[in-house]
Amino acid sequence: MALSYKARRRWSLIVLLVGLPVYVIVALNVVALFDRPPLWLEIVIYVALGLLWILPFKNLFKGIGQADPDSEDPKDGPE
Repeated sequence: MALSYKARRRWSLIVLLVGLPVYVIVALNVVALFDRPPLWLEIVIYVALGLLWILPFKNLFKGIGQADPDSEDPKDGPE
């Protein structure tokens, strides 16, 4: 089932405002459970976790910054 453009915009906003902060808190707590690794390894872990969260939402965010393809008004897009 494909989501409409407006539904994808709403869901992407929810993911960014709610899901991403929750993911950051969970990632910080999981890394804090282990002994502190060397600084370079800790940076690699945080960069990998920072990129990993977007993989399930790649299709959700694709095309969100473009104008609404279903709109009849060509200027009806993100402001």
